[in-house]
Amino acid sequence: MRVVVEQSAPAGSGLRGGFRRVEGSLRPRLRGFLAWWTGALASCLPARVRDLFELSPRRLLLRRVGADLQLALWRGDDVRPLAGVPVAALADDGRDPLSALLAPRVADVPRWLVLPAATVLRRRLTLPAAAGERLREVLGFEIDRQTPFTAADVSYDARVLNRRGDDQLEVELVVVPKATLDAALAGLGPLASTLSGVDAADAAGQPLGINLMGDARRHRREDPWRRRNAVLLLVAGVALFAAMWQMLANREAAAEVFEQQVDEAVRQARGASLEKRRLLDLVEGGAFLQAARAGAPTMVEVMDELARRLPDDTYLEKLSVEGDRVLLIGLSREASALVGRLQGSPLWTSPALAGALQPDPRTRMDRFTLTATLVTAPPDAPQPATNAEAPGAAGGP
Repeated sequence: MRVVVEQSAPAGSGLRGGFRRVEGSLRPRLRGFLAWWTGALASCLPARVRDLFELSPRRLLLRRVGADLQLALWRGDDVRPLAGVPVAALADDGRDPLSALLAPRVADVPRWLVLPAATVLRRRLTLPAAAGERLREVLGFEIDRQTPFTAADVSYDARVLNRRGDDQLEVELVVVPKATLDAALAGLGPLASTLSGVDAADAAGQPLGINLMGDARRHRREDPWRRRNAVLLLVAGVALFAAMWQMLANREAAAEVFEQQVDEAVRQARGASLEKRRLLDLVEGGAFLQAARAGAPTMVEVMDELARRLPDDTYLEKLSVEGDRVLLIGLSREASALVGRLQGSPLWTSPALAGALQPDPRTRMDRFTLTATLVTAPPDAPQPATNAEAPGAAGGP
């Protein structure tokens, strides 16, 4: 049988109705994703570790078999029988009747009553995929048509069996009369108030995975790890913040050290560049001076040339060379002829008297001042020959 249920939004719902539909569609998907994610993470751990941290879904299943109550521990697809307890032996003294019979870790497991398969009515339906977001609410309108009961007379739940493509779901509606459920709960005596849910068994005796107990009757067990998990979560958040802050501080310190290293490297590079410039200047200056010295005659050569060209009755009081200018100051009996004697030298040019001749009454000679310009040649030019005798040259003074 195929049932198609369509509900139209009330007039005037507008944007608020759209938000409600979006919220209703996201919430079950988010819950399903979180359940899948935590289950996948827990499956990577050993079974003992999962049991230690209570990561495996576990239930304490209660089955009424005659006058006895059969206890079994359900863990995923595994059901392990524990013990059988007479219902009459359960004392109603305000304490948990099973706390003295079970280990503390098993006694704290959520307790579920499993009804026999004959006490429930099951119907398979095909619904649109959009109905999966509000499956229980949608099937609440189908109880009157699919079962001989009314919605007010039964407790019900639904589960998804299969998905047909992207637009259809195969679901199962499970109902139990409230009178039958109340009788089953009353038969548990003091344990009825400790139940977290009521499930039903299939033909093989395995739980269906539904909850036929209303929210008002469900026993809410406080998770003993809740506060510890909150503290651990807070500690983890603080540790994460501290780690990120420390990482940021380390990055800033490393950036400062790197900046100092860069500044030091730049300073050293600038110093090296300055030293290189100074060295180049010294090398170029030395090369220039050497080239200048190589192109200009030496003082020895100048003095030797003067000794060859000046007559014996000529005496020099001062000989100075400043740059390429030669200055001669002295006494001579042939002062007027000195310019002619100095001309034609390969070491200087333009010899001339600077000022008038001044007679010296003591030596009866003339005081003269002569200037000339030294000859400078390129470094690769041949040096002038200075060993040749100048015509008419006399010995030095």
